[in-house]
Amino acid sequence: RELGSGDSEEAHKKMKAAVLDLVQSHFRPEFINRLDEQVVFHALQKSQIHAIAKIQISYLQKRLNEQSMQLEVSNQALDLLGQAGFDPVYGARPLKRAIQQQLENPLAQKIIAGEIVTGDRIAVDVENGALLFRCMPV
Repeated sequence: RELGSGDSEEAHKKMKAAVLDLVQSHFRPEFINRLDEQVVFHALQKSQIHAIAKIQISYLQKRLNEQSMQLEVSNQALDLLGQAGFDPVYGARPLKRAIQQQLENPLAQKIIAGEIVTGDRIAVDVENGALLFRCMPV
């Protein structure tokens, strides 16, 4: 299913019925009866993935601020990370890994290499479908 497509109530009801049928065919009634409730969530929208990416990146920004470094991530970069970290089956769970691999690891390598130092402002944008890092003294 395409990221950002809306869920109609009818489509959600059909999906819920299909999921519950699948659960009942794979698990014994004894197990299912031990569950208090079965919840089927609506698919995440693009704006929700964007918001989750912002929250995850805010933790990185806080850690960098403690080192007197500023991190600014463009909306395009957030969208790119959101697309890389979204899976229709797992939702936003892979997002943290995508942020680590595409944002945190390259930043760490640049800090270790001395390309980013205390007092720098790091701007992250997208160029040719990849994250672009620009470092400037504050």
